[in-house]
Amino acid sequence: MPVAPTLGDILRLEEQELNHEFGAESPRNDEEIEQEEVPEGFCVECKDQKAQIFCEQCQEDFCDVCGGMIHRTGRRRQHTLKALNSADATSEAVTTENSADQEAEQGSNMDTDIHDADTKDKEKDADDGELSDGNGKSASEDIRMSGAMSVTFSAQSGRVETGSSGPSFAEWITERAKYIPLRLTLKERKYLRLLEAALNVSEYTDKIDVLMYGSKSKRIVAQIKELCAILSGLVLASDYKAGQSLFEERQFEDNEEFYQKIFEIGRRHKIMNPEKMRNEYGKLMYMLQDSQLSDVQSMLSFSSVAPIKTVYSVLESLGVTYVLEDEMVAVATKEIVAQGKARSQVQLEIKQKERAIEYLCKAYATHDCPAEVIRQCLYSIGDNHAYLRFNRDPCDRMLGYLTRLFDAQKSESEALSLAILYGRDGARLSHSHTNQFHYVRQTLTLWREIQHDMFMLWHHADSDLLSAKNTYRLKDTGQGLNRVQSCPRVSRSAHTILHRTQKAVGRWVGSAMIHLGDHNVPNALMFIDKYNQVSSILNPIVRVLEFLETHEAIARDTSGRNVSKSQRDVVGFIESAYGSIEQAKKLILADFFRSAFDGSGSDNFFDAGSCIDGRLTSAWNWCSSVEKKPFFNVFLLSGFVGFNGGPEGFS
Repeated sequence: MPVAPTLGDILRLEEQELNHEFGAESPRNDEEIEQEEVPEGFCVECKDQKAQIFCEQCQEDFCDVCGGMIHRTGRRRQHTLKALNSADATSEAVTTENSADQEAEQGSNMDTDIHDADTKDKEKDADDGELSDGNGKSASEDIRMSGAMSVTFSAQSGRVETGSSGPSFAEWITERAKYIPLRLTLKERKYLRLLEAALNVSEYTDKIDVLMYGSKSKRIVAQIKELCAILSGLVLASDYKAGQSLFEERQFEDNEEFYQKIFEIGRRHKIMNPEKMRNEYGKLMYMLQDSQLSDVQSMLSFSSVAPIKTVYSVLESLGVTYVLEDEMVAVATKEIVAQGKARSQVQLEIKQKERAIEYLCKAYATHDCPAEVIRQCLYSIGDNHAYLRFNRDPCDRMLGYLTRLFDAQKSESEALSLAILYGRDGARLSHSHTNQFHYVRQTLTLWREIQHDMFMLWHHADSDLLSAKNTYRLKDTGQGLNRVQSCPRVSRSAHTILHRTQKAVGRWVGSAMIHLGDHNVPNALMFIDKYNQVSSILNPIVRVLEFLETHEAIARDTSGRNVSKSQRDVVGFIESAYGSIEQAKKLILADFFRSAFDGSGSDNFFDAGSCIDGRLTSAWNWCSSVEKKPFFNVFLLSGFVGFNGGPEGFS
């Protein structure tokens, strides 16, 4: 009697067939990897970055990122590193050896996360942060809009420092413009609605991401053509003449440029508006990912992928990138926030901004580059500032609350202590008050840096997902079938950001492991989706705290002018329940800084803990149980409806 195959047998057979079908390379052993020749002058570890440091003990050259990852902890921490400088015959030695006092302090403040303790030497030698470049600067530079003045933001001190040491606004915005998506035009927004409608009715992932025998290429091609046919019909229905000129007596490959354009519009819109296309974007990216496979390409006879339009790419194609060097760009793209300003001041700033935009459009418009294109690019840069204010600034606000309301060395009271103990209230970590303070501070700083560079990370994620040479495997990750794919570009950028953060905070508590391309974070799309939730977590909490600060000001106002009875009742209720409004703020923050950063949230120990992704998982876990907190009534009074735009919060 034949034995029915198990799920494991099916998964193994599916993986073998996918590897054979898509031409995936078989896993290589360590000997094959070691035999690869390293190009002269490049890092011996990654082999694609120029060597910047030399280890005397290892007798090998490394780039900053790989050298820092390998030499940050363990026995290799004592190695002596030299900075490589081709211009100088004699290079200065950079020693990472710490003093005995520093070692003793770190030993006493060691994280007791069991997951990290078992694999401490092996995991941290390979996955921890990066080496400081020895220039003495604090990491994380951020340009503030204040004319053409060079402004440098220090994430370590939390201060804004002016001077000539940081990059100028022109340098900063020119580099950042390479990743700022171009704002959609009115015509492009019409195409976007059609794309969303087509993706909404599509069942692409339901039919493709399933276990099956045989070739999937024909099914993929049929589904892609079906989606393109739906799009063609919608375009024809919305504008008969335009649709007739596009599709009459023409095949799919004849409209390659049209399909590339409409799919690029969807990708570009999603980057600037991460809260939109929550269901449709995944279908779109997985469909485009499959369209890049060699077998599918040959059967489709056309490519569906085009580079995302950015501010810099548009200006570069028109030969006017020098527009970004004008000092007036800072004024023309400045975000005007009315909070705390007089009406006259807001109106003055609006007029200054409008005049700056008109000046730049008239001064740099050419025959090839009309004024409308320059105006669209300036508006796109302004959208970037609005994105940063909504997604990055909540991290700054929470860092401010942490450092202002809590002392790093000792707690104000037992109720306001940040100390956590493994096994108590679901915690997976054991930290003293001081350790937890630094752990929360470094995590919020890291989230801030990721949000600051999210456009860059998103572009790298787009490249990793749609790379024709980077195939995926369909695997059961414990959360259903997922596409597991390596993320080389995102991984490199994420480790660089982690390196900056470690330099900024000075001391690192917990693991520095970044999960990418494994069962925790299967691919780059999942990585982007995880960190897009940071603002959804922090913004509602910030709004609750702002609500309390408003009523705190009302409580201090003895005149009672312009204060309604309901506001006075709210003040009276909070003071009677919590002692004072200030105490209510501290209790909310203390619970968040404890329970949202305790390594919990996973169904097993090894997927939680203090790794980079585990920190976000525990924050999600806190959000899902906020209705059980004793201070939830304050959340409801502030108008709270959920952490994800609805009453259901995080599931």
